[in-house]
Amino acid sequence: MTTDRNRTAHTDGPTGPTGSTGRATTAALTADSSDSPSPRGRSALVFGGSRGIGLATARALAAQGHRVTVASRGGEAPDGLAAVRCDVAEPADVDRAFESAGRRQGPVQIVVCNVGVREDNLLIRSDAAAFQRVVNTNLTGSWRVLRRAAPALVDGGWGRVVLVSSVAAVLGMAGQTNYAASKAALVGLGRTVARELGPHGVTCNVVLPGFVRTALTEDLPAPRRAQIVDGSALGRAAEPEEVAAVIAFLASEAAGYVTGAVVPVDGGLAMGV
Repeated sequence: MTTDRNRTAHTDGPTGPTGSTGRATTAALTADSSDSPSPRGRSALVFGGSRGIGLATARALAAQGHRVTVASRGGEAPDGLAAVRCDVAEPADVDRAFESAGRRQGPVQIVVCNVGVREDNLLIRSDAAAFQRVVNTNLTGSWRVLRRAAPALVDGGWGRVVLVSSVAAVLGMAGQTNYAASKAALVGLGRTVARELGPHGVTCNVVLPGFVRTALTEDLPAPRRAQIVDGSALGRAAEPEEVAAVIAFLASEAAGYVTGAVVPVDGGLAMGV
């Protein structure tokens, strides 16, 4: 789907993003002001965790007793959470994000990768540079996160990885050849990681959000919002917390036998695809 907002950092929906991870070249950890989590909690790092689905996910994980750091372009620390600046297009930033989270809360065991940018344009008007920029963040950036996370997950013998894709990956959206292609590729990435790391007690799953109520989607013209919502079986937009609940489950002990799954949370928008 085409909008007038390009190069937008995100947490996904069919219009693209609703959260953020972007282009900072330094990483800085902000101290957590919350109470100490349960000793049963795991160490979690949520990329794209400063707003939208990512922030709702970070809060859901924290509510379950996990020690949570959010990584985002601005590095803002939401209330009760630690934060680190990170641009997943920069390998050094990804390294520093894991190092900062590890110093604060121990080796990262739960990784939620909810990052990306859009540069919307029709195929006939698009160019290779824009395609490469989008792929470098959405796909290669996610690979950087997983590559950095994998050794500690394997060494620890336990891990949960959740990649946040988009319903655009299976539906296709006019004006989003680069975005939809990069998000579809996360399925292949996630399922391969599931096979490689599964013997070490690590699961990897992919979530496909549909149209989610966020500041970004609320900025769309009302007729376009209504058109998308009417295409879903439930006839309404999702709240970020509804998607976060699914991600939190996939990151839980209870989801230990769920891996390589592609889970739509789209109200039936892509049903049958």
